Amino acid sequence: MDSSLHGAAARTGDHPVVEAGARLGYVASGVLHLILGWIAIGLAWGTSSGSADQTGALEQLSSSPLGSVLLWVVVAGFALLALWQVAEAVTAGETKETVKSAGKGVGYLVLTGVAARIATRTGGGGSENRTDSLTASVMQHPLGQVAVAAVGAGIIGIGVYHVVKGWSRKFLEDLREQPPRAVVVAGRVGYVAKGAALGVVGALFVFAAVTNDPEEAGGLDAALRSLLELPAGTVLLTAVGAGIAAYGLYSFGRARYARV
Repeated sequence: MDSSLHGAAARTGDHPVVEAGARLGYVASGVLHLILGWIAIGLAWGTSSGSADQTGALEQLSSSPLGSVLLWVVVAGFALLALWQVAEAVTAGETKETVKSAGKGVGYLVLTGVAARIATRTGGGGSENRTDSLTASVMQHPLGQVAVAAVGAGIIGIGVYHVVKGWSRKFLEDLREQPPRAVVVAGRVGYVAKGAALGVVGALFVFAAVTNDPEEAGGLDAALRSLLELPAGTVLLTAVGAGIAAYGLYSFGRARYARV
């Protein structure tokens, strides 16, 4: 890698503004997951009709007092966290760490864009409709079903990784010191719940590929709603929603203890 690029990335990642912004990004993630967990629990008990995904959570945030201001704070936090992750990807010494940081950077950039669209009222269409449309477009091509199934398998893999990371407390490696027990418990519960939700999302993509029905594919909202169709679905969705909220609480702790 070009030494000048590596040096520039290192200076960017170590800049006080970027480091503070990365911590702000974790706070923004915490707010997002708390709202998302609340929506999921509301769906379980029939008290909410909002979209149980990142877009729905951000839209609910925008409708709160000072919602516009809070949204722009979220935009700034996610943007700076994405920048820090990209800098980490450039300076990482191992390919695995480079790919992981780059993937997170892309994810936070997407969230930055979604939050900015909602803040400027330029977002349109539900996320589930966009997922169905994209899946249908992919399935029209040769090997499209295989590609959709591969995406689903990849999401399931990410979900399993989250579950293992939470159960084994591997997430503590992301922190610079041992946090309070409450943060550790929230992290374990949160990672496991988030992993379970991602596993359902991936399963929906695989099922859509097997049945050649793009409408079976869906994002987080569809995955959480599908839990209601299972025995004891209300209890399951309540537990997952509480777990997602726990991940939000862990994110607040991560903002304090993260290695940045």
